Amino acid sequence: MKHIFQILLVVLTVSACGRQEIDKYPAKQADWKSKQVSIEHFDDFYVGKTYLPVYSHVYHIYDHRTFDLTITASIRNVSVSDSLFLLKADYYNTVGDNIRQYVEAPIYLRPLETLEIVIEEKDIEGGSGANFVFDWAMKNDKNPPLFEAVMISTHGQQGLSFTTRGVQIFE
Repeated sequence: MKHIFQILLVVLTVSACGRQEIDKYPAKQADWKSKQVSIEHFDDFYVGKTYLPVYSHVYHIYDHRTFDLTITASIRNVSVSDSLFLLKADYYNTVGDNIRQYVEAPIYLRPLETLEIVIEEKDIEGGSGANFVFDWAMKNDKNPPLFEAVMISTHGQQGLSFTTRGVQIFE
């Protein structure tokens, strides 16, 4: 009987912790497919391109030892009145190969909305020189979007986190 009570206590403790984690972040991520727009031509819009460096791992001690990282790429519409249209979100590896495309058709972000792309720690395909290139459009060039990335990992008592910020490409 004592053994059953201990198992029940462990199960209740674990399930209670799980619920707290879910309720901790009530805002849900947007469904990208539901944000698709049917605009085909953005001739009347200001169109831009942004490069965002990210790291799926960094080297430590020597070049054969790595620290794998989780990447959160954040796409932020900083305008308080205009929508942002994301036309392309491509992920490249260290040698410049396009390994993933996140936008199938143009999507919109409402004013002050943020979308995120998460690359899991175990996904090391991008390498130490991974990056994103985003194509975007807005009604004007007064408040260009903000692209940032947070890389983080923890192992035992060690933790590592840092950020990068996108730069606009003019080609």
